[in-house]
Amino acid sequence: MMENFFNPKSVAIIGASHTPGKIGYAILENFVLGKYKGRIYPINPDTTPILDQKVYPSVKKIPEKIDLAIVAVPAPIVPKILKECVDKKIEAVIIISAGFSEIGKEGKEIEDKCKKIIAKTKTRVLGPNCIGVYDSSTAMDTLFLSRERLGRPREGSIAFITQSGAVGSTILDWLSEEKMGISKFVSYGNAMDIDENDILEFLSKDKNTKVIVFYLEGIETDGRKFMEVSKKTTRRKPIIILKAGKTEEGTKAVVSHTGALAGSTEIYSAVFKQTGIIEANSWQELFDFAKSFSQPLPRGKKVAIITDGGGFGVLATDECERQGLQLLEPSYNLKRKLRKKMPSYVILHNPIDLTGDATAERYAVAIEECLKEYDAIIAITLFQVPTLEEEVVNAITNLSKKHKKPILCCAAGGRFTKRLVSVLETSGIPVYSTPEQAVKALAAMTKYSEWLKK
Repeated sequence: MMENFFNPKSVAIIGASHTPGKIGYAILENFVLGKYKGRIYPINPDTTPILDQKVYPSVKKIPEKIDLAIVAVPAPIVPKILKECVDKKIEAVIIISAGFSEIGKEGKEIEDKCKKIIAKTKTRVLGPNCIGVYDSSTAMDTLFLSRERLGRPREGSIAFITQSGAVGSTILDWLSEEKMGISKFVSYGNAMDIDENDILEFLSKDKNTKVIVFYLEGIETDGRKFMEVSKKTTRRKPIIILKAGKTEEGTKAVVSHTGALAGSTEIYSAVFKQTGIIEANSWQELFDFAKSFSQPLPRGKKVAIITDGGGFGVLATDECERQGLQLLEPSYNLKRKLRKKMPSYVILHNPIDLTGDATAERYAVAIEECLKEYDAIIAITLFQVPTLEEEVVNAITNLSKKHKKPILCCAAGGRFTKRLVSVLETSGIPVYSTPEQAVKALAAMTKYSEWLKK
């Protein structure tokens, strides 16, 4: 059933508008002008065509079977519309409309009516008070924000779940600009029916998803089930969560936003640890951690830092110590091998400093030899060094594939650097603009690797 939310063969858009700029118009436009291949049925009492599409007065007037209904009408009439969807035997419904439990007693009464309508039926509801779903592979796109104002990320392996539609849409735009790919995006709002447990169960089995990232305000439904589902999911793929509402005032804001129960920060953090969930402390960490999993998992904590900038190496060293990663001194044999192929002034401790006249060959030799002795590499490549050829990008990519061990890069700079970073990340090598980001991402991978071993 959940498949119909992401890959429906037919979609009814209830509340499709004739007026550009309205939510119902924007949603229909996404389907008509996008790459969606299925059948589209706009619904409006005024049956004048919209965007050259035939308009129906009700879902009941559509002769064919409907896989998914998207509801974008005022909250007070949603129960009537939902009843029509149930009568039509539509099994997947997304309620975009706001004005339910998040606004208080009056809205909660409407929401409760909707719950009664779908009780003991096959109809499942995502929302209300959400922006729905985006699937990069099927072009399923219920976002009511134009592509001109909000970019859509390319295909990738990161699934993004959010309770907040506004936050989610902003992050989607940022991901698009950062050229970071996603598999699926789900905004589930008030979780009247489908909740985080249903979504996690579905994504745990989704072949296009390798990592699940989650903006969580609070769990409204079954906390024990959340633990069970999360533990099962983390055995298959990592879950990374950014928990909002950690302060007293933040908790109050959560309740008024989606009607969710924010709960104790300490309880949530304990649950995350028990279930193998990786907790991020900021948006930056959430996606820094997520993109690191494009690399193989480290088998242990032994890390080699290889740099052409000593200061960046020191910063990475400090963060490794804070994160509990092991910066062991290179063995005698490793130093001997490197010394044969390096100038005498190269520093062969850990960090290994290739100095300001580093070359692509130096990086290739250092990474190749260190991968035989260490569990992971943090390669700090400051591309401003005039002797460092662009070939270093291919060397890093090839060595990562050859040794099946994680290599995370750090590269900071302007236009030239960004071009080479883009090549690395397209090849599956995560790149970070600060040493601390790279180290924290590797630490997240290490913790998840240890969880799997347990």
